[in-house]
Amino acid sequence: MNTRVAPPSAPLPARPLVRASACPHDCPSTCALEVEIEPSGRIGRIRGAKDNSYTAGVICAKVARYAERANHPDRLLTPLLRTGPKGSGQFRPVSWGEALDRVADGLLAAERAHGAQSVWPYYYAGTMGLVMRDGINRLTHAKGYSRFFSTICVNPAWGGYLAGAGRISGADPREMASSDLITLWGTNAVATQVNVMTHAVRARKERGARIAVVDVYRTPTMEQADIPLLIRPGTDGALACAVMSVLFRDDLADRAYLARYARDTAALEDHLKTRGPAWAAAITGLPETDIEAYARLVGTTPRSFFRIGYGVSRTRNGAVNMHAVASIPVVAGAWQHEGGGAVHSVSGIYGWNKTMIEGLDVRDPAVRALDQSRIGPILTGDKDALAGGPEVKALFIQNTNPMAVAPEQEKVRAGFARDDLFTVVHEHFLTDTARMADVVLPATMFTEHDDLYQAGGHPHILFGPKMVEPPGECRSNHDVVRALAARVGAEHPGFAMSPRELADWTLRATGRGTLAELEAARFRDVGLPFAQAHFLDGFGHADGRFHFAADWAGLPFSSPGKFGPVADMPALPDHWAVTEAATADYPFRLVTAPARNFLNSTFTETASSAGREGAPSLLVHPEDAAALGLAEGDMVRVESGRGAVELTARLFDGLRRGVVVSEQIQPNRAHRGGRGINTLTGADPVAPVGGAAFHDNRVRLVRVAGV
Repeated sequence: MNTRVAPPSAPLPARPLVRASACPHDCPSTCALEVEIEPSGRIGRIRGAKDNSYTAGVICAKVARYAERANHPDRLLTPLLRTGPKGSGQFRPVSWGEALDRVADGLLAAERAHGAQSVWPYYYAGTMGLVMRDGINRLTHAKGYSRFFSTICVNPAWGGYLAGAGRISGADPREMASSDLITLWGTNAVATQVNVMTHAVRARKERGARIAVVDVYRTPTMEQADIPLLIRPGTDGALACAVMSVLFRDDLADRAYLARYARDTAALEDHLKTRGPAWAAAITGLPETDIEAYARLVGTTPRSFFRIGYGVSRTRNGAVNMHAVASIPVVAGAWQHEGGGAVHSVSGIYGWNKTMIEGLDVRDPAVRALDQSRIGPILTGDKDALAGGPEVKALFIQNTNPMAVAPEQEKVRAGFARDDLFTVVHEHFLTDTARMADVVLPATMFTEHDDLYQAGGHPHILFGPKMVEPPGECRSNHDVVRALAARVGAEHPGFAMSPRELADWTLRATGRGTLAELEAARFRDVGLPFAQAHFLDGFGHADGRFHFAADWAGLPFSSPGKFGPVADMPALPDHWAVTEAATADYPFRLVTAPARNFLNSTFTETASSAGREGAPSLLVHPEDAAALGLAEGDMVRVESGRGAVELTARLFDGLRRGVVVSEQIQPNRAHRGGRGINTLTGADPVAPVGGAAFHDNRVRLVRVAGV
């Protein structure tokens, strides 16, 4: 009898390896990640780490789709040398040896002819890893190149917070889950830091907490609010003053707390008698009854938590706005309670010793520091922007795309187009900035190198290990900086160290243990004890008190000087009317808000993100559109004194009349006319420590006929 033989079973497909990492992008969440490594050696799905108490298993959709970006067919894989006009995108592949020699020759030629300060290493937060982001400073300091003054993000916000609290820290954001009232002020958390919503919504489900949202348009976050507070751009200080005036007027201010922890309380109370809800309603556009109701809710809810975002500060009065908003939980005494108080950033808790990463031991403070946000004026020869030094003749750029993200783009474009400017860009894709380069170098992504991370929106340090080999000939920021150092004669012990050695040295020197310990743990919570996080042992000023009267001229912020009309800044919380007000010629206020599926100019190259965002567009109130003869989908020309951009009109009633919003930083070539949104934004520095006012622009709208 024949025996049936079973066919051999098909081999089971290999299961992906899962490894721990950290999100490298410019977001306060700095999520703890779990990354799948496919049998092919490429990354696959990415998800949030469930055992990290802040990430709690939740990450944004754009990072969850990161494999699409890492494995993109348009990714740069070999060094390129420009063969056509600047901006043409015409390059030829070259070897790394030829590319590095060409870069070194360009930097050395500028140094010989014009001095070391004619070279400007320029970077930012395309990665937030301490080694890969900040290592470029080691080259800067070792060579005496022009130093980099970072201004494009935190300066107005941190200046305002420091003026009051004296330290960049605050309540643990996970305490939102223990709160009874959560105010998300100037942050579209659904789009830009989704984990905030995880903890806020948990409080609503478990405690019946109410969520208030203060913003300048009806964001997806405001759509989830119990208490939506829609204000005009730049009027946060007025609303904050009115709230505090009600607290004092109705005996809801915690006078015992104020007596112990605050300074200038009597002056503030007297000042606010003329800044009540009726006054604020006229400025903000909010109904007086809404201001009254919200203020009373704050005053009668001890566990009242303020999550203050950067949107508060992206105007010319931004530092004053931040100081005013941060004053509210002090007047209410909310800091005394778990689930109460405020947080903007906890970046001040880490205390890193970055001597080896940045070469701080060879830093010469006499070398000028050039303002990141003023790259347009700098490259076009503005004497004030050049801080008394030579013209910039060579740029070495990592981790940023100033041809899209920097303000005053017409000047940026003109500067990059200079024939006498030698430009090197180390990048993932052929961005707008890379297209203007003489040499383009292909860069690794975060799963392809080792790095150390800190969070800004929660108190964790994390390690992101190299998981996969980089594609093509991509090299890390550290490897490129080290190779250039050898060619241009820069000396420092950090150049001889690996990224892992630099991370380990930094951890040890800061008293944070070793890299081996951190890697084994995957992440470490280094949050402050409750009393310290809530300033119950004193605020960060020498007298231990919150300062209602700000000393703007003496602000303890590391900067090469003070900027803007510092002498005119109000000491006490107020509405400071220095924003770019609408005029008869430019009757609209433009806010350039973040897009949900992009992160600044990152992710614009991935099809899924670009498809979800659609064409560059402008949100216009239907009544404003009707007055201009604009219909949904019409092309509209948005003009300011700095230039013009063409966008697709989208009718949206979640705005105050006279306000328009563009959610994007799309590539310039995605716009009809080739001009991106930052053509319209100004590079004049925000008082008192610099920064750009991206949400503070007066414009006019003109329908483009025949399109």
